Amino acid sequence: MKKQATLLPKIAALSVLAAFAAPVMAQQAGDNIVSAGWFHIVPQDSSTGITVASGTGAGTYTSTAHSAVSNGNTLGLALTHFFTDNIAVTLDGGIPPEFTLYGKGSLASFGEIGNAKQWSPAVVAKYYFGSPQDKFRPFVGAGVSYITYSDVHLSNGFQQYAGGESVNSALTGGTASASLSSSVAPVISAGATYNLTDRLSIGLSVSYLKFKTDATITGNTTATAQAAGVSSTIVYKTSITINPVVSFVSLGYKF
Repeated sequence: MKKQATLLPKIAALSVLAAFAAPVMAQQAGDNIVSAGWFHIVPQDSSTGITVASGTGAGTYTSTAHSAVSNGNTLGLALTHFFTDNIAVTLDGGIPPEFTLYGKGSLASFGEIGNAKQWSPAVVAKYYFGSPQDKFRPFVGAGVSYITYSDVHLSNGFQQYAGGESVNSALTGGTASASLSSSVAPVISAGATYNLTDRLSIGLSVSYLKFKTDATITGNTTATAQAAGVSSTIVYKTSITINPVVSFVSLGYKF
């Protein structure tokens, strides 16, 4: 009886050790993982010059009028579903980041010329290497993102330029607004997850999106400008290639 009592603690200790030694099924077919973290967006941008599409000076092309897009940071959310032990699909989203547009070339003197929020939800199919028992699982992926914009604003200085100063520097006081086209962008991605427990993981991914945005700027001239023979509206066109590199550091929870 005494010997049996002595064996019981040893058996219990061995059972605990065996439980810790057992493989952790971290990511397998049927699993869902929700992740939250930080997106850092670095545009690899360039732009065309500005063309006057209609109004006074229609057809004029200013090849030196360029712009540059700032980096962006925002909270990111992702939902991943594993269809097999190695194949998963992720829906990426989050709070839309705000980007600032700065003048370059002949527009450099304006400094900041506008800002906008970018919505870019993405669906990415991923292949995870290794097995569900592995703590470290690298992956590669490809998918698509739908890009749209909201809260597009132009600076006061650039509004006056588009509202008449581009025709004659003395014609101040005009206003302007802008719209940015939507687009569908291909996405390629690579990264890895490290499973801390059966349910918690940390992740890092780097993605590249290829797209450009067409900008339409509508300048509204003053009565003084119109009395001088300037049209009431002047419409400008330009294209901005953005092609951002997006990094995402996240904490994931499996359910």
